[in-house]
Amino acid sequence: MSDNLLIVENLTKIYEGNTAAVQGISFAVPAGATYGLLGGNGAGKTTTLSMILGLLTPTSGKITIFDEDMPKQKRSLLARMNFSSPYVDMVGNLSVKENLIVFAHLYGLRDYKQRIDSLITSLQLEKFLNRQVRSLSAGQITRTSLAKSLINTPRLLVLDEPTASLDPDTADWVRTHLENYQREQNATILLASHNMGEVERMCNNILMMQNGKIVDRGTPRALIDKYGRQNMEEVFLHISRQGAIGMVEEAA
Repeated sequence: MSDNLLIVENLTKIYEGNTAAVQGISFAVPAGATYGLLGGNGAGKTTTLSMILGLLTPTSGKITIFDEDMPKQKRSLLARMNFSSPYVDMVGNLSVKENLIVFAHLYGLRDYKQRIDSLITSLQLEKFLNRQVRSLSAGQITRTSLAKSLINTPRLLVLDEPTASLDPDTADWVRTHLENYQREQNATILLASHNMGEVERMCNNILMMQNGKIVDRGTPRALIDKYGRQNMEEVFLHISRQGAIGMVEEAA
């Protein structure tokens, strides 16, 4: 098996009307690493994540996960992957426990009761376990979504804004739990986030996207030093603003 758990080669997605959402990007993520996928709205992050998850078919290019082709081996690959996003709704009129049971069955878990019990304890879901998801607070929904994303003990975890709308204490708790999970399972994480403090804390390497392309990459420290900035937020703003200027000049 390759040292890189996820390999993306010349990946392109063109929608109807000849709109290029992703334009020939390539990168590889080693097993056990956390890579950040950064960019402003419309940069192509969500489209990229959707193709990696098999939700969208690439126009061209190749995605290899666990040395298998996505989407050709989608069924077997998804059993070893999962994702979390506050923008993907769970079944609102079902309780937290009922949602977890549904997802456990979807992933074909045999001993699902034991796995759910373990997640209930580790993610502290006991107090709202039997409440309908639609009645939960943002923090409670995030914990429930995180439990769903870990239900099958994934080796590849795709996270889209995992701490969006959370207070600092809850967000820190979520990051710590993810770091512990990664260390215990040697899991690989691909993280899309607008929280630059989160990115600096969690990511081994960063991929900066703009207009469907990867415009820079490197460790948080290397990028901060390269652009002569104090932190990743300043780097992000610099690259985003330079890109905006370039688009205006190109249009002119």
